[in-house]
Amino acid sequence: QVQLVESGGGLVQAGGSLRLSCAASGSTFSRYTMGWFRQAPGKEREFVATISRTSDNTRYADSVKGRFTISRENVKNKLYLQMNGLKPEDTAVYYCAARTGPGIAVSRSWYNYWGQGTQVTVSS
Repeated sequence: QVQLVESGGGLVQAGGSLRLSCAASGSTFSRYTMGWFRQAPGKEREFVATISRTSDNTRYADSVKGRFTISRENVKNKLYLQMNGLKPEDTAVYYCAARTGPGIAVSRSWYNYWGQGTQVTVSS
């Protein structure tokens, strides 16, 4: 079983950047497909990005494509989300998630483990 802890959220002006991190512990990180999701107030949790176990495959939501980059360092048990060109509509709690098995996964129902989330607020 893997434990996930997100960090790096905060308040930023529109057009700014943030880098989120997710620290994994308790299990072999390289066994897991990883993803980032977000949930804005009053909305359902939505897919942001996913990365395969060996970083050879990634996928992004259309709303963040070209602005966000997902990456991982298996030797450090870390997952990242570099967010550039932030917009007010990116404001949400961001969650990292882990899924046992290969490939990538865009559906939240495919993920077994979740972090507690980190707040990202983008002011206009």
